[in-house]
Amino acid sequence: MDKFLINGPCPLNGEVTISGAKNAAVAVLPSALIINGISRIENVPDIKDVKVLLDILTKLGAKIKKEDDNTVVCDTREVNCWQAPYELVKSMRASYYLLGALIARFGKAEVSLPGGCDFGFRPIDQHIKGFEAMGARVEIEHGIVKIDASGLRGAQIYLDVVSVGATINLMLAAVKADGQTVIENAAKEPHVVDVANFLNAMGANIRGAGTDVIKIRGVGHLLGGGTHTIIPDMIEAGTFMIAAAASKGDVTVKNIIPKHMESLTAKLIEMGVTVKEDEDFIRVIGGNKVKNVNIMTLPYPGFPTDLQPQITVLLNMAEGVSTITEGVWDSRFQYVDEFKRMGARIKVEGRIAVVDGGAHLSGAPVKATDLRAGAAMVLAGLVAKGTTEITNIKYIDRGYEDFVHKLNLLGADITRITTED
Repeated sequence: MDKFLINGPCPLNGEVTISGAKNAAVAVLPSALIINGISRIENVPDIKDVKVLLDILTKLGAKIKKEDDNTVVCDTREVNCWQAPYELVKSMRASYYLLGALIARFGKAEVSLPGGCDFGFRPIDQHIKGFEAMGARVEIEHGIVKIDASGLRGAQIYLDVVSVGATINLMLAAVKADGQTVIENAAKEPHVVDVANFLNAMGANIRGAGTDVIKIRGVGHLLGGGTHTIIPDMIEAGTFMIAAAASKGDVTVKNIIPKHMESLTAKLIEMGVTVKEDEDFIRVIGGNKVKNVNIMTLPYPGFPTDLQPQITVLLNMAEGVSTITEGVWDSRFQYVDEFKRMGARIKVEGRIAVVDGGAHLSGAPVKATDLRAGAAMVLAGLVAKGTTEITNIKYIDRGYEDFVHKLNLLGADITRITTED
């Protein structure tokens, strides 16, 4: 069982290059199943979730070749199975994208209910509602979603809640359906746009991705393949931006799309942090004083729920009381008890956390409760006095490429240690 040891405090200084977006990669790779050909996908992050997904594609019959750590060539011409292996699917949330991809290719799919981080009930009812509107028959037996979608046809679908997963899954299913599918109240996240761009480059007809109405005109077949580059990871970028501010450092975050970071950039500026941006990088300079603010997480372009635990580290350093309202998930404050072990003063009432700033953190043994909370524990260790030991780092491995290496290049004192279980 691996763990991180962090000696702090240590300001971060220098430049860091952001990897490809986890949330885009785990959607684009299943999308390749719709194509009966060869897809070359660049800027794929070398993380655990991607490795698991590539194993799943291999089990389904795809031939996977890695040209380097971040370039994947996916040959799906011999894929002949629509049943995803439970032992792999159970470990990651994004495995539900296999449903849309497999029914687009085969007209049927069998995929276990997905796993991943546990911070609240995350049903797939909107996915199922959309599939059924398009004429599919859906059953759930013993934890396995079974779909018969032969003769899938376009439909008008209104999502009851804004859901990235449902938006992408229905987009995949509609690519080869008969007629036009319209998804209303669709998610607008950048990785929704990235998946649409990938599919359009392969011959799909998707319009409106990035708005709340997406129209997909079904096509008989897609092209035999092509090349696509995954967008930069806005959550990894945000994590390093917050780390720079919290550690009172000076970090240039490279290979990003600044527009994707606008909600975070606005909050950092409101807190008194210096932010300078250019075409493809943002420089963050932390100061001695941080102002208290109120934050509410919302679907894009609102403040990302995936940056909520990390920004809490910075709010802990602010002068005065800040509030965070979680507007996406029910139980995303599970990490707070771990944070309190380091001296943070936080009170949680339902979906609202009240942060009493000005507390001085000290190193302590803590654990990662989910992917982004694990990253927040790392940030807390960077600003705390003394040694912080973080266990359960399997969650962090799911979404951050070379996290320790990148932090150490910026001046952190963080070590990965492997011990017996």
